[in-house]
Amino acid sequence: MKILVLNGSPKREHSDTMHITRAFLDGMSEAAHQDIHVIHVIDRHIEFCTGCFSCMRNGGTCVHDDDMRAILDEILSSDLLIWSFPLYCYGMPAPLKALLDRTLPLSGMAMQKVRGRYEHVAQADFSHLRYLMICGCGFPNSRHNFEPAVAQFRLCFPADHTIITVPESPMFNAPEAAAVTGPRLSLVKQAGKQYAEVGGIDAALLAEIGAPMIPEEQYAAIVNGGGEK
Repeated sequence: MKILVLNGSPKREHSDTMHITRAFLDGMSEAAHQDIHVIHVIDRHIEFCTGCFSCMRNGGTCVHDDDMRAILDEILSSDLLIWSFPLYCYGMPAPLKALLDRTLPLSGMAMQKVRGRYEHVAQADFSHLRYLMICGCGFPNSRHNFEPAVAQFRLCFPADHTIITVPESPMFNAPEAAAVTGPRLSLVKQAGKQYAEVGGIDAALLAEIGAPMIPEEQYAAIVNGGGEK
């Protein structure tokens, strides 16, 4: 499988969320060989979409001549698109959002009704693509945190999507937290293997991955400087 990872964290390889993503990819690779390419979006030249809609009227060519043209080609040649990012203001970091906005050339101006809502008709064939969102956040729970990002992802990619959200993710960059982060990454690896083998992840496993690694109050106390290090 050809996998394109869009790492939206400005921290690149040191991203808290990338620890989760790497564990997932390790699990997939354990099941079968995977062709994996990671793009650190912060390092690419991606202009902001101006909303001129030229790309939707002229067959998909954007007015900006930047790195996005090559990224679109790579997206279309991939089988799985992994959006890996930390939660910023209940959404994705600005560089990754700019990339998402610039996928507009894949669609035309014409609309069609699909499953009760209107969508733009595609200008390119991306029906083969599957989508995976892996998102970590620094808060101690998932409630009232991930919902906006999850809703956006589901609306942007209504078919063939899978979503993994993990609270307390800064602990993945803390060596002293290995006693709790190690088992959680093992679960993520198990999910990656399962995804590669059957194309999905058990709901119970997803819920276990998305649960706090330590009690919420303990995590908050540590972050606030009042708990054990």
